[in-house]
Amino acid sequence: MLLALILVFAERVEASDNTLTFDIAAQSADDALTEFARQANTTLLFPPELAEKITTNPLNGTYTVAEALAILLQGTELAMVVDEQGKVSVRSRATVETQLAEETDTHENDDEDYPLERIAVVGTRSSARSVVESPVPLDVIGHDSLSSQGSSDVLSMLSVLVPSLNVNDQPINDATSLVRPANLRGMASDHTLILLNGKRRHRSAVITFLGGGLSDGAQGPDVSVIPAYALQQVEVLRDGAAAQYGSDAIAGVINFALKNDAKGGSLAVKGGQYSQGDGEMVQVQGNVGLPLGDEGFINLTAEYRQQQATSRSVQRDDATTLIEAGNSFVADPAQIWGTLDVDRDIKFAANLGWPINSQTEGYAFGTAAYRDIAGGFYFRNPQGRVGVFLHPDRSSQRELLVADLDGVDVGVACPRVLINEGNLLDDPNYQQIAAPDTAVGQNCFAFNEWFPGGFTPSFGGTITDGSLFAGVRHDFNSGWSMDMSASLGYSDISYTLDGTVNPSMGPESPFSFSPGSVSQVERTLNIDLVKLIDTGLEEPASIASGAEWRRESYHQRAGDTASWQAGPYAFNPVTGIAQGFSIGSNGFPGYQPQSAGHWSRSNWALYSDLELYLQPEWQMGLAVRVERFSDFGSTFDGKLTSRYAINDLLALRGSVSTGFKAPTVGQSNVINVTTAYSANGLEDQATLPPTDLISVQLGATPLEPEESINLSLGIVAYWDESLYFTLDYFNIRLQDRISTTTAIPLTDEDKAILASQGRPDASKYNAAKYFTNDFDTQTQGIDMVLHYAFDIGSVAHTFIGAYNWTDTQVERVTLYPTRLESGETAMLPNLSAQRIRMLEDNLPAHRATLSLEQKWQSVALNWRINYYGKFYEDHLDASAGMDIEGRAVTTVDAEAAWQVTDKLTFSVGAQNLFNELPEENPHQGVVGALYPPTSPSGINGRFYYASAIWAW
Repeated sequence: MLLALILVFAERVEASDNTLTFDIAAQSADDALTEFARQANTTLLFPPELAEKITTNPLNGTYTVAEALAILLQGTELAMVVDEQGKVSVRSRATVETQLAEETDTHENDDEDYPLERIAVVGTRSSARSVVESPVPLDVIGHDSLSSQGSSDVLSMLSVLVPSLNVNDQPINDATSLVRPANLRGMASDHTLILLNGKRRHRSAVITFLGGGLSDGAQGPDVSVIPAYALQQVEVLRDGAAAQYGSDAIAGVINFALKNDAKGGSLAVKGGQYSQGDGEMVQVQGNVGLPLGDEGFINLTAEYRQQQATSRSVQRDDATTLIEAGNSFVADPAQIWGTLDVDRDIKFAANLGWPINSQTEGYAFGTAAYRDIAGGFYFRNPQGRVGVFLHPDRSSQRELLVADLDGVDVGVACPRVLINEGNLLDDPNYQQIAAPDTAVGQNCFAFNEWFPGGFTPSFGGTITDGSLFAGVRHDFNSGWSMDMSASLGYSDISYTLDGTVNPSMGPESPFSFSPGSVSQVERTLNIDLVKLIDTGLEEPASIASGAEWRRESYHQRAGDTASWQAGPYAFNPVTGIAQGFSIGSNGFPGYQPQSAGHWSRSNWALYSDLELYLQPEWQMGLAVRVERFSDFGSTFDGKLTSRYAINDLLALRGSVSTGFKAPTVGQSNVINVTTAYSANGLEDQATLPPTDLISVQLGATPLEPEESINLSLGIVAYWDESLYFTLDYFNIRLQDRISTTTAIPLTDEDKAILASQGRPDASKYNAAKYFTNDFDTQTQGIDMVLHYAFDIGSVAHTFIGAYNWTDTQVERVTLYPTRLESGETAMLPNLSAQRIRMLEDNLPAHRATLSLEQKWQSVALNWRINYYGKFYEDHLDASAGMDIEGRAVTTVDAEAAWQVTDKLTFSVGAQNLFNELPEENPHQGVVGALYPPTSPSGINGRFYYASAIWAW
C-alpha cells in the first residue's frame, strides 16, 4: 500500500545519462518541481518560497534529468546546480551567478534568500510534504542518525531517537526475551504497523505471553531482523492510521526505507563491550549499489553480529541459605539477569528497481535474517522446586520427591526424606538413596543426585525471518498512476531448552529438549491507484483508491517426544498410582501433538482517500476503509486530517480517526505452557485459546477486534529549514483491548467438571490464562520537537530537542463470576491491581532527548542526553506485593568521528557515558535481579564502542 502522509528523505537526484519520459504542464514551479520529482521517482531540493512565485515551462518528451530540468527552468529565476558528486538541486539563479562570480563554495542549504527544502514523493499518494507541512506528527530519521550510536540493532537505535517509543530489556520472560516488544505512544507492541518501503510487513511468530504487563499477549512485528545498515531512513508516523493501512495502525506507523543507490558502497566494522567487562559485541556490515541494466539499480546489504551475555545479578536468598547450610554445589549466582547471548545474527536486504518502458517500472525488495539466542530461566531450588525435588502432595510436611523405580509398594521400598532448614545432602535417608551400590540406591532415585545444587534451565531459540515484495508501477495516459504488488512474509521460532529435565521420566530423562516451534506466514496482494484532479481550486486534488487481500497463517509444531510426554513417574496407568513428578521439559513443556496445528484466515479491504487545498493555506484530507475478515466479520474506519497556515510562521494541524486491531490467528488458537512466578512462587501456567474447554470453564468468550478513536491536535512554528518547532497533543481511546488474563487458579471443582467433559489433562494445570477482550483504556500525551541548526565560527551545530508525555488510564475492566473462599460467587475482575498499574505506569510518563551534532572540517561530535521519568514495576509480574517505584534516570551518550580520508572514517563513543543505573531492586534477594528488569533506561550501564567505515 502507498505510504500516505509520510515523508521520505532520500539522497538528491543525480545527473546521469539515463533518460526518462516527462509530461508536465506549465504551472507554478513549486508544483512543477514536485511533479518532476514524482515522475523521476526520486527527490529534489529547491527553495519553496521562491518557487511559489515562478511559472515554469511545459516539459514533454524523453530526456536525461539534467536536460529536463534545463528545459523546465529556462528563462526563469531558478537554475539547476550540479555539485562535485553529480547531485542535482535547484536554486535561485541570482545566487548561483553570484557564487560563480565569487568562485566560492557554499553549503547546499546556504541559499541566503530562499532556504532549500527536501522534497520526496516516493510512496506518497499526493504532493510531497516536509515534516512541518504534514497534518499529523512525523519523525524522519536519516541513516547518519541511526549509525552514530553504539546500539547494534535498529530497534534499540530508534528507542533512543524517538521519545514516544519505549523498548525494555526482557532478561527472563519466556519467548518475549527473544523478540522484545516495542511500545509507541504507550500502546502494546502490536498496535504499531510496520512497513518496508511503504508496504505492510508481517508480524513475528512470537506471542508475548509474559510481556511486562503492557504487551502481555501481544503479537507484534520483529523489527530487530531488519538490517540497520540497509536503511536510507526511517519515518515514524505518530498518529492512528487504520483507515489507510488497516489493522494494527492504532498508535502509528513506522516505515523503513531501504537504500536505492546504483553505485558505491561501504564496509563497516564495530566492536564494543560494557564497562563491567561483559557483553562483548562484534558487528560487520556491508552495503553495495550496482546498476541493473542501463537505468535500474540493485542495492545489497549484509550484516553479521555476535554479542555475549551480560550479568547484573546477585545471589538469591534461598541459594544463600543453601550455601550457609553446607551445600557447596550451588552456583554463584544461581540465576543470571542480563542481556541474552546472541550468536550468528545474520541479516540480508536487497532493493531493486528497473524501467520496463517509458511509463512502467518494476521493483522488488526483501529481507532475510537468522540468529541464535539464549538466556536463563528461574533457578530450581533442590529443596523447594515442586514436582522435581519436592513432593507436591505432602501438605503437612515438606518431603523429598523420590522415584520408586520398581513401583510403589513393589520390591525395595524407598525411605522418606523430610526437608528441613539443614542441608538435605547430609540426611542419612537421602544418602541411602544416593548410594549407587546398594539395593535402595539402585531402586530409588532423586534428582538431587544429578543436581545437588539445583539447576537453572537455559532457554533460547533459533529465529528465521524472511520477506519478499515485488510489483510494478505504471503511469496511464489518462493521468492515473497504478502500483500493483504482492508480498510474502515468514517468521519462525524454533525453541531450545538445555540444562533441565522431564521429571516424569526419572533417570531416563535427557538434559536438552526441542520443545517445538511456531511460525507466522502472511501473503498480501495490493493495487493502488492515484490521480491529481483539477477541481477549480488553486491546487489540484489528489484522489486515491485501492484494494488489498491478505492471508495470515499461524503454525504450531509439536516438540520432541521427551519434551511433553508423561513418563512412568508421573502416573502409572497400570497401577493407577501417581508418584508426583511433573510432566514435560521443566521450564517450558513442549507442545504436545494435540496442541500442534495450522490455522489461517483471510481478509480483503477497499480503501480510498482524498487530499486537497480548500484554500492555499488550508489543507484537508479524508480517508475511508472497509475491511472484512473471514473469522469475525467486517469493520469500517475513517480519518479526517487538516492543516491551516495562520501565517508564514505558524500553522495548526490535527486529525480525528477511528481504528481497529484484529485479533491475530495466533491469539485465537495458540496453546502454551510456561513456568512463571506467582504469589505462591514458581508454577506452571497454561495460556489457552478462548474457545478451549478449560478457558470456557473459566469464563472465556470468542475474541472481537479492538476499536479505537484517535484525536490529534498540534501547532507548527517554522522560521526556516534551520529552525522549526512542533507541539502535538494526542488522545487514544481503545475499547475491548486484547490481552491475556491474569493466571486464574483451577479449583478441584473446575477440574472435575472438565474431566467429565473429556478434559482430564486439566488436572495438571495449577492455573490457566486465555486471551480476552478484557478492558478499555484512554491514553493521552504530548509530543514536542525543536530543531535548530546554527554556526559558531567554522563549527556547524545541529540541535534537536524532543519530549514526550504519555499517560494511560484503565477506564473499564471486565468482571467475571469468581468463587470466594467463603463459597459465595462474586463478580470480580481478573486483572489484579498490580497488573492495572503495570498498564498505566510501567512506561515512564516523561521522556526526553537532547542531541547536539557538531561538525568542523573532518571531525564530528555527537552528544545526546536521555531522560527517563519515574516508573512502576510489579516485580516478576507476581502480584505478590513486590512493588518497585523506580526513580528517574538521565544518561549521556557521546561519539567522536574523524574522517581520515575521503573513504575512511573512524569513530569512538560511549552510551551511558557516566554509567547511570537505576536504583537497586529492593527485592533483589527473591530471584537475584540486582536492578528492576523493566527499567526503561536499561540495567547494563556504560557501553564503549569503536568503529571504522570504508566507503567508495
